[in-house]
Amino acid sequence: MGSIAKNEQSRAKLIIKDVGIIAGLGLSERIFRFIDKDLKVKYFYKDGMVVRNGDIGFHVEGNARSILSAERLVLNCLQRMSGIATYTNRMSALIKGSNAKLLDTRKTTPNFRLPEKWAVAIGGGVNHRFGLYDMVMLKDNHIDFAGGVREAILSTVDYLAENNLNLKIEVEVRNLDELHEVIETGHVFRVLLDNMLPSSIRESLRLIGDRMETEASGGITERNIVDIAETGVDYISVGALTHSYKSLDISLKAF
Repeated sequence: MGSIAKNEQSRAKLIIKDVGIIAGLGLSERIFRFIDKDLKVKYFYKDGMVVRNGDIGFHVEGNARSILSAERLVLNCLQRMSGIATYTNRMSALIKGSNAKLLDTRKTTPNFRLPEKWAVAIGGGVNHRFGLYDMVMLKDNHIDFAGGVREAILSTVDYLAENNLNLKIEVEVRNLDELHEVIETGHVFRVLLDNMLPSSIRESLRLIGDRMETEASGGITERNIVDIAETGVDYISVGALTHSYKSLDISLKAF
């Protein structure tokens, strides 16, 4: 910062160099305000809007050092959040009109989960769990370590009762045998059908009826998400929304 006079005033513009869904403008406003409450920002778009190459997202004006202090954090957040929102929007559009809702997962960047899940919501997806505190999810390792599906569920029920916790239980199943155990044991709010073909998902839904919510997950891409959605499953969770997206190309330039 030594190259910039302490009281130097300047202005910069956010240049969009890609096509997608803008996300993170709301967060950028908070960052600018935190760095310097006297910075003036004029936004030309809102989170969730489509942007194209050459569009200007905002103008920021004020102390030059403050603008530079905020620059990299603002761009990092905008690029990543817009990439997530764009990918989420594309996946959501593919299953529009179906019964299924698109979910994110906890496969997020350390210390950046909230902005990433915020971006999923901006892109039209639905947030799944934010942590271990808002739903119990029994996955394959839990089941294997506990000695089986029934044992894992009943141990969890006892744990929740002993600790006075009112949390719903979701159980991941890998095959129809495990699903039968879930149905027979009860106490489950949602069942996750892991890496199942559409034919197996349909059979699972027939067995489940209206006993619990259903979620499909595992290996879901743009190529097969429509087939999964057409089974009638309630939710489709896609970890790639937050771990395999392409960041939007965005820059901040003085003018």
